[in-house]
Amino acid sequence: MADPTLDEIEEIARRTIAALPAPFAGPAAAVAIVAADFIPDDLMEVPGDADEKWEITGLYDGIPLTEKSSFDQPLSPDTVWLFRRPILAELEERPGTTLPELVAHVTIHEFAHHFGWSDDDIAEVDRWWE
Repeated sequence: MADPTLDEIEEIARRTIAALPAPFAGPAAAVAIVAADFIPDDLMEVPGDADEKWEITGLYDGIPLTEKSSFDQPLSPDTVWLFRRPILAELEERPGTTLPELVAHVTIHEFAHHFGWSDDDIAEVDRWWE
């Protein structure tokens, strides 16, 4: 089976967002979703760290809703990044887990940063750890 495309990863994430509980689905739809093979150097704590590139499956880039103010002037839209190659590497380490399950888990985890969710809040939406 061929590796999924970046568009396929983004589509899984969009389906995950659409399935969020009503109070979250609308605000989540306003967040950009971007799939890339790896985290771009400008988003890394240590640009060019090859090991880190393989460890980061997703990233929230924005100001969490719990910290936003009307005085904030965003320089770019809130974005959830999904990194295909690290996701596929993690998938190989998790027998019995499907690609849609893993992408949904990473997506929910990144949206937790956007919404300012606690671990208990995440568990209400994502039953990954059960």
